[in-house]
Amino acid sequence: MSQTSNQFARIEDFEDGTAKLVETRRHLHAHPELSFEEVETAAYVAERLQGWGYEVTRNVGGLGVVGRLKQGEGGRSIAIRADMDALPIQEATGLPYASKAKGKMHACGHDGHTTMLLGAAEYLARTRHFNGTVNLIFQPAEEAGRGSGAQAMIADGLFERFPCDAIFGLHNHPGAPAGTFLMRPGPLMAAADTATITITGRGGHASRPHLTVDPIVVAANMVMTLQTIVSRNVNPTETAVVTVGTIHGGTASNVIPESAEITV
Repeated sequence: MSQTSNQFARIEDFEDGTAKLVETRRHLHAHPELSFEEVETAAYVAERLQGWGYEVTRNVGGLGVVGRLKQGEGGRSIAIRADMDALPIQEATGLPYASKAKGKMHACGHDGHTTMLLGAAEYLARTRHFNGTVNLIFQPAEEAGRGSGAQAMIADGLFERFPCDAIFGLHNHPGAPAGTFLMRPGPLMAAADTATITITGRGGHASRPHLTVDPIVVAANMVMTLQTIVSRNVNPTETAVVTVGTIHGGTASNVIPESAEITV
């Protein structure tokens, strides 16, 4: 391939659209939506894709959006995927484009992921430097864990309706130098499972703990004990993370509750 060929995207191909990409990302950041609630985000994505000439299918597996673009007579197809949902976190950054939705924030970077795929969508539609079919998959509810938007889209026939020979995706990595990609052969990112553990004890007055079975103490001990799974049950040459994300129990300081609950 000659040095003057522009078959592949270059950084300079996006320089004229940088301001628009920044505007897009900040708009999405200011208007976050949680898993299975991405109504406005999905509509925003679909409208942009339609404006660039994509064949757009909405409501795939709920709120998923797929944009399809064909070029030439090539029989091969690829897919590129990004996620759209935010997290239930109150933003306290003070940024001018901070979240306008109370208790919701794009703290995992999905606003950036969606913006990147929209940037790729505009570039592909503008240059059409490919021969075949490109499917752009905008997934809802990545943060949902089990029963996520990916599973819902697949159950709705995603790969039967939009077949592809390969699918590509990425995730931002805070701390990595700008302009770099982190890659490795084999699995790169961990799968996630969620478990809810309910501890049932015997409630009573806080002044008489000997007459109770305190689920708060049990839950606290369990939080610490769970951390030994990695250090004592996982092969040291392998990686694993056990995180207790929530712990709930009791409604008053002078009452030992009947139960407590933790989620892992």
